[in-house]
Amino acid sequence: MSAPSPQLARTLGLERLDYHVRVTSTMDVAHSLAEAHAPAGTLVLASAQSSGRGRSGKAWVSEPDAGLWCTLLERPADVRALDVLALRVGLELAVALTPLVDGDIQLKWPNDLQIARRKLGGVLIEVRWRDGQPEWVAIGVGINRVLPRDVPDVACVRPDVSRDALLTAVVPALRRAAACAGPLTAGECEAWTARDAALGRRIAAPVVGRVVGLTPEGGLVVQAEDNIVHVVTSGSLVFAP
Repeated sequence: MSAPSPQLARTLGLERLDYHVRVTSTMDVAHSLAEAHAPAGTLVLASAQSSGRGRSGKAWVSEPDAGLWCTLLERPADVRALDVLALRVGLELAVALTPLVDGDIQLKWPNDLQIARRKLGGVLIEVRWRDGQPEWVAIGVGINRVLPRDVPDVACVRPDVSRDALLTAVVPALRRAAACAGPLTAGECEAWTARDAALGRRIAAPVVGRVVGLTPEGGLVVQAEDNIVHVVTSGSLVFAP
């Protein structure tokens, strides 16, 4: 697949679009560009990744042109907003992608988009710090355009959705999320609740209990069997069998 046109990059308000046929990871390239003083609004896009990754070092299947594999570089000023950036990105993407999928998009804390409990896409946030302040943030996104081979429980956008149509939906959503300040607003918390794939369900990790909500700071609220309420701020959510 060829690189997007310069006109599309300008239309999307990008400062720079760095396209590759194949990379280890768009996240790796974005960090290298940031170290070389690339501006906020730089997008790294690849047809394929040999070592795409998700949270906690998990691998992400990134076959050629099978999905949208990209990382947006931003240079944030609000430290508090970084704690909820993955959630904000998910909220923005769920709205932006709705016209391009069949079914309702739900959000699985903290970084997955799902349709009917099947993974449509994921978000990875990596921040680099200097002197206690964020120097840049890399916002990695993977969205399936076709169903990966031999990977269970996955979803994809409709077959007629092109890569450029996905870019047109995704890039403004990422930039809107990155521009927000502070913790989640009441409206954002309500929007998350409406799409929460875990609300009311029992989980086995990162703690055992039933999911009852989300805090404005992005914490997952879990009620244990002894009625003690836990607020979880890290870890991967695993549903109980």
